[in-house]
Amino acid sequence: MGRLGAPELILILAIALVVFGPSKLPEIGKSLGKALGEFKSQANKVTEEFTVDEEAKG
Repeated sequence: MGRLGAPELILILAIALVVFGPSKLPEIGKSLGKALGEFKSQANKVTEEFTVDEEAKG
């Protein structure tokens, strides 16, 4: 458990298509992409802060 293969991704996409409809999927994808980008940016900032703190202590 943990990895998603092609069949699982296809199933998730099919369910999303049925639930949200084809007109909403691009909007949802764009929002999800922005959210993941923001998360990655914040995670990198936290990592940099820990690195700077460790260098200052060492």
